[in-house]
Amino acid sequence: MKYKTEQEQELLTDLLSFSHDPEAFVQYVYPWGEKGSPLEHVSGPRGWQREVLQEVKNHTAGQMFSLENQLPVEVFREAVASGRGIGKSALFGMLSHWQVSTHPGSGVLFTANTEGQLRSRTFPEVGRWIGMSLNAHWFQIDSLKIYPKEWLAKIVEEQLKINPLYWIIQGANWSEEAPDAFAGMHNAYGLAVFYDEASGIPEPIWRVTSGFFTELTPYRYWIVFSNPRRNAGAFYNRFHKPELAKDWRTRQIDARTVEGSDQSVYEQIIREHGAHSDTARVEVYGQFPEAGDDQFITNSAVRGAQERKIEAFDDAEPLIMGVDPAPRGRTAIRFRQGRDARSIPPTVLQGKDNVEIANEITKLLNKYNPDAVVVDAGNGTGVIDYLKRQRVRVFEVWFGKAAEDTDGEFATVGSELWGRMRDWLPGGCIDDSPTLFRDLTVRTWKYFGREDGKKILTSKKDMAKDGIPSPDDGDALALTFYPRLPRRDRKARMANGPGAVPVARDMNYAVLS
Repeated sequence: MKYKTEQEQELLTDLLSFSHDPEAFVQYVYPWGEKGSPLEHVSGPRGWQREVLQEVKNHTAGQMFSLENQLPVEVFREAVASGRGIGKSALFGMLSHWQVSTHPGSGVLFTANTEGQLRSRTFPEVGRWIGMSLNAHWFQIDSLKIYPKEWLAKIVEEQLKINPLYWIIQGANWSEEAPDAFAGMHNAYGLAVFYDEASGIPEPIWRVTSGFFTELTPYRYWIVFSNPRRNAGAFYNRFHKPELAKDWRTRQIDARTVEGSDQSVYEQIIREHGAHSDTARVEVYGQFPEAGDDQFITNSAVRGAQERKIEAFDDAEPLIMGVDPAPRGRTAIRFRQGRDARSIPPTVLQGKDNVEIANEITKLLNKYNPDAVVVDAGNGTGVIDYLKRQRVRVFEVWFGKAAEDTDGEFATVGSELWGRMRDWLPGGCIDDSPTLFRDLTVRTWKYFGREDGKKILTSKKDMAKDGIPSPDDGDALALTFYPRLPRRDRKARMANGPGAVPVARDMNYAVLS
């Protein structure tokens, strides 16, 4: 105890008066403008920080009204994408300090993209703000834990009848392999959860976190920050996926608009990388990149193919049908003729069995007369068997098999086909389907083996962990790049001459005749 008992009780009373107003608390408790203090030359929080503090204030007042009138009580959720150096860790420090100082018994949980980020940057900043406050002597600050000192816990338990056991700020690491190990944080007096560099935190951790807020209290806050380095994944989805975005406030902050930051740093980034570069978008403007760090196909390449006009494409190119079957699920069928993957509309089947899918393929064969039908054999063996019984010749593709080009860039056939599609897009034309755009741009890659340096696409299982749907349309289009077929005019000349029409490869299946 730093002061006399009466003084401590007076300070406690003062701070409890700010239980609904974090902005007033922040202005009161820190040494803004005081000579010799770390805040000597600062009069208060930055403009965007004040805006968030005011949002929390208004939300809390609204939830108090809802609770008193037996209306639904909501969790405050906000996702902020920003350039670097805007003061996000400082805001984390202010809000977490407000939560535990004005809501005795409440809890705060921090996590970050990596343990190093949490230990070396995020949590020390929280401790720094508490350490220079009027009530710094209330709390014990450890490496990943901040909790009330014994004398304060005793006063709160005796006078306010609040159990101090879960009155704590703590940092926690997460594991994608065991997301449930991150669970268990509940608090009837209030709970705040903060994510730092949230773009690297996978969807299972977000799902587990959503279960923390089961206690019916108005003091529940979930705030996440990140430089927007990826245009896929859980953080990205809170901005762009309607069913998730509806529950989140979102904010994007251009670092150049933030007072008190070194503008020369941002000017240098723009000079070095260009005003329209992804580096400037992420590090300065707080915008999601055209291509994430591990993104396989860029947004701009897909948009270009969607906007490109079809101009005198060669109709002698072979017409190929790609089928990504999913019995009882979503089956996608797409066509491509040379650079044109737009003129023939895609077909999507929902909930059909193998026979129904095969029958639809047969109808499309009769309607468009393609030169080849290519089917993903992963879920399509039943469809392929039925087609063969109908004397339809099929190219079977196993996406997981070793790549045919052993000296090439990719480790598997599936990655190889997506690579051909990626290289085709700058001159190709596709339809403006939002589903196709998503499929082509969310796929990421990694190295299959460090020794040979070959690339492999992120598996659908790993995509599902991030809440990303199976890229059915993307796979269907990629399948059209499998067969190497002669031009239609060449086939016609060969058919009229001696011998048979040549098959492009020596395989156990042939081109449709």
